[in-house]
Amino acid sequence: MKIGIPKEIKNNENRVALTPMGAAELIRAGHSVLIERGAGEESGFADAAYEAAGASIAPEAADVWGRSEMVMKVKEPLPVEYGHFRPGLLLFAYLHLAAEPELAEALRAAGVTAVAYETIRVNGALPLLAPMSEVAGRMAVQVGAQMLEKAYGGKGKLLSGVTGVKRGKVTVIGAGIAGTSSVQLAVGLGADVTVLDTNTNRLRELALLFGSRLQTLQSTTHNLAESVREADLVISTVLIPGGKAPKLVTEEMVRSMEKGSVIVDVAIDQGGSVETIDRITTHDDPVFEKHGVLHYAVANIPGAVPYTSTMALTNATLPFALQLASLGAADAIRASQPLREGVNTMGGHVTYEAVARDLGYAYKPVLELV
Repeated sequence: MKIGIPKEIKNNENRVALTPMGAAELIRAGHSVLIERGAGEESGFADAAYEAAGASIAPEAADVWGRSEMVMKVKEPLPVEYGHFRPGLLLFAYLHLAAEPELAEALRAAGVTAVAYETIRVNGALPLLAPMSEVAGRMAVQVGAQMLEKAYGGKGKLLSGVTGVKRGKVTVIGAGIAGTSSVQLAVGLGADVTVLDTNTNRLRELALLFGSRLQTLQSTTHNLAESVREADLVISTVLIPGGKAPKLVTEEMVRSMEKGSVIVDVAIDQGGSVETIDRITTHDDPVFEKHGVLHYAVANIPGAVPYTSTMALTNATLPFALQLASLGAADAIRASQPLREGVNTMGGHVTYEAVARDLGYAYKPVLELV
């Protein structure tokens, strides 16, 4: 199969969909890889490294899209890329279609087979979302701690505290991979950390892991409101695979926070879980203030650490890319339950139930199309 890797064009998206090592694996399996010139540079991978792996370099994005049977990306295509869509094209990327209705319609109307990293499931887990959730969870603590500095508009509080001075309070909403990663880093910094989740068993696991260094709470409206009010830094990591994130942190809760507190919404690429976040921000301009609280709503947090993120992403996506390329889309989808769950659009239909529900489309099971 001819596999194409265009350069990412989202604001400060420095990742690339495939490392030279990943390209070499696909080429060893009998496929060809075409990568846009400079696509890997911001992640630390020069064109020469891809050429040494056996890949070809294309001068323009249009060459990659036009000459490839499968296009691999990191983030969702932007409107300027919609013109590259065509019937039968296989797109393999993070898509988050429930929060991107125009993209969903463009993919459906063009007949693209769009396989979303974030909806592929293996034994209930999301293996292609996991590495970026891990990065985003840890980065959320880093950026939150920085935004708390007075120079950035924060209240001027150090999360770890110092001798004789109270530690900063961190509230983490959600105890999945992103939430757990936030907890790990916040506890490691010495902050006063509370994590909320509806899954008591998961909270018990974290309580056993971190002991008295972590406060675990059942995620009820009362507990959530109280924990948000007391927090210096709130990190929300809630996730509904393929669907829009629920608005758990209300405007009233945000109003209750002290001025100069910080909220980081890791779920913003799924529509966000904080009622006062009404827009996506960028790495260039990451924060806005509302009710005296700083809101960080960058949709591609892992793009800030592209080397780590690209390596981790390729580790996760490569086995599925090999399966799609070696069997072809239809046979791979028939053979693999995880890949079937990854298909969001195919043959002019929306084939992921949560996306169809949230965007008002008729749902078409993918097995009726292959």
